[in-house]
Amino acid sequence: MKKAAILIVIILLIDQISKIYIKTHFVLSEEIKVMGLDWFRIHFLENNGMAWGKEFGGKSGKLFLTLFRLVAIGGIGYWLWSSIQNKAHKVLITAVSLIFAGALGNIIDSVFYGIFFNDSYRQLATFLPDEGGYAPLFHGKVVDMLYFPMIDTALPDWIPNLSFDMPNWIPFLGGKHYAIFENRHFTFFDPVFNVADTAISTGVGLLIVFNKKAFPKK
Repeated sequence: MKKAAILIVIILLIDQISKIYIKTHFVLSEEIKVMGLDWFRIHFLENNGMAWGKEFGGKSGKLFLTLFRLVAIGGIGYWLWSSIQNKAHKVLITAVSLIFAGALGNIIDSVFYGIFFNDSYRQLATFLPDEGGYAPLFHGKVVDMLYFPMIDTALPDWIPNLSFDMPNWIPFLGGKHYAIFENRHFTFFDPVFNVADTAISTGVGLLIVFNKKAFPKK
């Protein structure tokens, strides 16, 4: 229990310190190269809703997602407590601790950042501004900053443009036109993420790679 708690606290501290620093020292979309490297950059973005920056039903959808995450973090916390009580393998306890810490880190943003900070659009945000925050409780945005565009290049002419219309009967995506490689530019790895996301991905990866140790057959 003590080791799991220490791991969770360390991840939360690194996650929140990095987010608060970025939020108060960068304007939205500002980017710098770390040590001059093209493939490692700090790029300040804010996630308004679901993963990949998607939206979900406006303000009411954002509230639903935040409340859902609070319920989910309760379930993950119970899973961690149960695993420790049942003396589960350390791989499982470590993985669940990572997932719990990462989920909690992003929930803190969603719940409190809207009232703790003002907007970052064309200005540096300040902590507890006199005019109030940029959003009410439970409507905050998740701060992302880690960007690793390992491949950033123009595509050769022999790669064709791919475009298609999604059928109308497909939920959410239907009725839209999609174009791939239209601008002749290719980037890999494109997502911008944070320390909490890294903790969640690492925890899930441990469960997949070491699943036999994490979930031994009785």
